[in-house]
Amino acid sequence: MIALIKAVHIAALAIWCAGLIALPVILQAYGRSPAVHTQPGFATFRLLSHHAYTRLVTPAAVIAIAAGTALIFLEHLRAPWLWAKLAAVAGMVLVHAWLGHVIAQAGEGAGGYRLPSPLPALLGALALMAATLWLVLAKPDLVGWIATLPDWLLQPRGRELAPSLVPI
Repeated sequence: MIALIKAVHIAALAIWCAGLIALPVILQAYGRSPAVHTQPGFATFRLLSHHAYTRLVTPAAVIAIAAGTALIFLEHLRAPWLWAKLAAVAGMVLVHAWLGHVIAQAGEGAGGYRLPSPLPALLGALALMAATLWLVLAKPDLVGWIATLPDWLLQPRGRELAPSLVPI
């Protein structure tokens, strides 16, 4: 069962990551092309970007996150590297959402709407994917790094729980 969920997670993650690379390329190649200024060119750009985002990349992201969440609970993972990985995945979600916003704005054809450069999204997605892959494969010991954080980040302040109320 776990192997099947891992396979689904990896397959969906591969599609999602490919989409996070392809969507900025589509926005750059088609969105800035003079052909988009014609009705057939705009229709092609709109269908390609919108359908890629809504029918392929977003469902893959949802499946990847759902399968990954299931794996966390099935394998009882609680390691510090996992929290860093989840932060990187959250960054990928932010890139995904921003791309959706840009695609929606471009598709509305708000006259004169100038597409922002997709390069930051592409570079951010690649960096976050690399960080996620490294964290999953290396499973670094982040406990030593956490110990180097300032004391005010490691200790609760103000309304502290009494030791007898702290869940075990």
